[in-house]
Amino acid sequence: MELSLVVGVDGSESSFRATDWAADEAACHGRSLRLVYASLWQRYEGKAMALSLERSSERTMAENILSAATQRVQSRTPGVKVITEVIPKDTVVALLRESRNAFAVITGVRGRSEFAGLLLGSVSLSVAALAWSPVIVVRGDEAGIEGTHGRILLGIGDADADSPAVHFAFREAQARDCMLDVVRAWRAPRFDGPEAGADDERTHEERASALLESSVDAATRTYPDVRVRHAVIQGPPSQVLLARTAAADLLVVGARRRQSQFGMQIGRVGHRVLHHSLSPVAVVPQPV
Repeated sequence: MELSLVVGVDGSESSFRATDWAADEAACHGRSLRLVYASLWQRYEGKAMALSLERSSERTMAENILSAATQRVQSRTPGVKVITEVIPKDTVVALLRESRNAFAVITGVRGRSEFAGLLLGSVSLSVAALAWSPVIVVRGDEAGIEGTHGRILLGIGDADADSPAVHFAFREAQARDCMLDVVRAWRAPRFDGPEAGADDERTHEERASALLESSVDAATRTYPDVRVRHAVIQGPPSQVLLARTAAADLLVVGARRRQSQFGMQIGRVGHRVLHHSLSPVAVVPQPV
């Protein structure tokens, strides 16, 4: 079964920007695009006739929004197949269900019901933290969203040896024929005395470099045509990655998913880059 790219569409400008980005992504990978409008219509109260009218009105609005989104895709990427569906469920629940059979789920920064001052809407954060498939949150400045840098950024974590996030980033770079920047941040505790401190820093830097090399070794052989640049940088991981998103078209980070654990499973680095990145962010789950 072919896996489609799934986009949550609600009529907000943010969701339409995500639709545009997803259309380019679908064309790049030769995938179909599934546009989903989800809403809990059961929230309406009153008599049966009033409830029926409200549902009818909501569905008409949903179909109009999906029609407008479809027209955007067909105008932007005529060769991409578009499938639409109205789902009468909570948006997060619906998109998480869709993620079980998706190439990736793509969302905007926030929907119609979110406060304008939020850095990231609750729907996007929840889906990124819990989805089964990769989730791409379309955020950042115009250059990053339009993909003008020709560069994918991959952040390497402690458990990223040959991880799904690594292969996702390599696949993106190959499909786009662009540079892949692989970054590992490192930090070392300070000791008394300049020599002890220098030796300790060299040791930590060497360990970080070795971890980076081992993390991408298999993917480098699988995708030999991808141009890769390694960077081992001292500093807090989220700070290091955020500084480099200004010159990236997509930041890729992994998220470990423990099936026995409830609640958000995204990590501090993933949480911060989702709120502050200057480029779209892909969160790729890794079951543990």
